[in-house]
Amino acid sequence: MYGVPVIVVVPAYNEERILPRVLAKMPASVDRIIVVDDASRDRTSEVARGFGGRVELVQHIDNRGVGAAIVSGYAWALATTPDPRAAFVVMAGDDQMCADDLPPLVEPIASGEADYVKGNRFAWPGARSAMPPLRFAGGQMLSWLTSAAIGRRVHDTQCGFTALARQACATLDLEGLWPRYGYPNDLLGQLAVRGMRIVERPVRPIYADEVSRLQPRHVPRIVWLIARAGVRKRFSEPLSGPLSGPLSGPLSGTAPAR
Repeated sequence: MYGVPVIVVVPAYNEERILPRVLAKMPASVDRIIVVDDASRDRTSEVARGFGGRVELVQHIDNRGVGAAIVSGYAWALATTPDPRAAFVVMAGDDQMCADDLPPLVEPIASGEADYVKGNRFAWPGARSAMPPLRFAGGQMLSWLTSAAIGRRVHDTQCGFTALARQACATLDLEGLWPRYGYPNDLLGQLAVRGMRIVERPVRPIYADEVSRLQPRHVPRIVWLIARAGVRKRFSEPLSGPLSGPLSGPLSGTAPAR
């Protein structure tokens, strides 16, 4: 369908109740699914193992944050996917992302149009009424600040539904990415410094029975990360390679499930 291998990274923390829905709805056209259990205290890992087949499990020994879970998924995908055309998609384990929106995210990677594709919830019809007011306003504010810092207009910087070209992933300083809330802004900063092509595609905003772990106390840290990204962009020329060398395997403290 896509013409390129598609690997989906699913960061998950205490998602035993919702994760089965996410995995069951994954399109058949997805080649592999990497569930990264960020040291859950429930049966998240057992649920992932129960699906078998194209579902692979990576486990963190200690809780390290959603950004770190995505980094572990990227690192494992890099180490196990030799095809340079591959697309690495991120879909959270909380069922806030619609699988029907996955093909439009992958298409710019498959066609060679983009290095990174960001889901844009604000471009979906009726987004203002579908999203909680504080999330809508906060997302708009953080998107404006991030865009100003990195010199690229990105309308929905906080959306976690994304697709990344394998070749672009190989240039990133994965170990240097912020491990917790704020990682999307830090990642966009790295991509901008490297001169990567960033495009957006509309995705539907879904808010049902998930439990949000993003709290107002996280906002100051996110703003600090945005400011840091701005400083890096101002004083750096576009890079053509990784800052700290390519990753050839999973990060320390991360292990594939047996």
